[in-house]
Amino acid sequence: MIEFTCRDGVANLHLQAPARGNALSAPMVDDLLKAVQTASADESLHTLALSGEGRHLCTGFDLSDLESQTEGDLLLRFVRIEQVLDALWRAPMRTLACAQGRTWGAGADLFAACDVRWVASDASFRFPGAGFGLVLGTRRLSERVGLATARDWVGMGRDIDAEIALAAGLATHRLPASERPMREQALDLAAEAPAVDRLTQSALRKASNPQAAQAADADLAALVRSAARPGLKDRIAAYSARTRAARKT
Repeated sequence: MIEFTCRDGVANLHLQAPARGNALSAPMVDDLLKAVQTASADESLHTLALSGEGRHLCTGFDLSDLESQTEGDLLLRFVRIEQVLDALWRAPMRTLACAQGRTWGAGADLFAACDVRWVASDASFRFPGAGFGLVLGTRRLSERVGLATARDWVGMGRDIDAEIALAAGLATHRLPASERPMREQALDLAAEAPAVDRLTQSALRKASNPQAAQAADADLAALVRSAARPGLKDRIAAYSARTRAARKT
């Protein structure tokens, strides 16, 4: 469900579960983490490009198996996605994402974690984790759009369209209208190597955020505290029910 290829200095991470909106199952998250770690260790790569097959980049977590999940299962899944987000955020290379359609939940967090963020005109973003008591990705989002905007978007469950995303800084560039597959567009955008090498890229990251390691630990701790509160599974189920009811009205 994930295509991972490396060629001409570019690692391509392409989500391939369009029938489910590229929603992230537990195996997909594990594969994402392995791919980001593999790309980060390959000194021949200058860019990691993230894209999704079909109408949507990523609609969040795949919770179709929620009934069979324990609280511990869910906690582990959220910890794993936090590890993916941190690996992207601190990768020693340029990271690039292309968003189309629904880019929600963990999908929106993946997008925000990348350096260069292209957005199609039909893209929409939502950060629903706080709706079921989860703290995930908020610090990174606030670094993109500012603390007040991030708190408003997360706390109020806002729907953010492409224009708002561009104006606020969640997206950095607008994708031109194209009929070409998103994977091909992402690879084209990633083809030109950055002006700095990987060592300099890594040094720039550390210089711009010298407390990055401590911040990563704090992000994980905040997530675990929020997810470990009893009743996570029930909160997710209740949120899903409210969301389905709202769509019917």
